[in-house]
Amino acid sequence: MQNITRIYVDADACPVKEEIMRVGAKFHVDIWFIASYAHQSRSQKGNWVYVDSAQDEVDFYIYQRAEVGNLVITQDMGLAGLLVKKGVYVLSPRGTIVTDEHMDTILYNRYVSAKLRRQGTFTKGPKAFSKRDRQYFLANLEKILSNYKGIL
Repeated sequence: MQNITRIYVDADACPVKEEIMRVGAKFHVDIWFIASYAHQSRSQKGNWVYVDSAQDEVDFYIYQRAEVGNLVITQDMGLAGLLVKKGVYVLSPRGTIVTDEHMDTILYNRYVSAKLRRQGTFTKGPKAFSKRDRQYFLANLEKILSNYKGIL
C-alpha cells in the first residue's frame, strides 16, 4: 500500500467532515470536499469545490480527478465501484473499506433494492448514523493514512 497524498470527499451528505479534517491534518494529506452548489455554506473549512446541482455531478467530478493511491470517502456505491477499478482506495463514512471483491455483492443488493422500490415495495433505508459508526470510520481512516500494512 502506498502513502495517500490526497483525499476527495463526496461532501453533500457526509457526516464525518470534521473528523476528516482533523485526521487529514495529522497526516499532512491534501483534502478536497466536493459538493453541489445547493449545499454551499460560509462556515465550511478546508478546500471546497462546488459543482452544478444536477444529479451525479459530484460523482463525475470525483471520478475524473481521483487517481491511483488517492482515497475517496463516499457512501455512493456506484461511484465506489468505478473508483476501485481505477486503483483508488474507497472508505464509506461508516468506516467500511470498499474493495473490488465486495463490489459485485454491494451493487447487486443496490440493484435489487432499487427494483423493489420501483415496484412499490417499501425497503428500509440505512440505520441512523451512530457514535459507533463514527469511531469505526476514524479507526479505519487512521489505519489507511498511517500506511497500515494488511488493511486493504
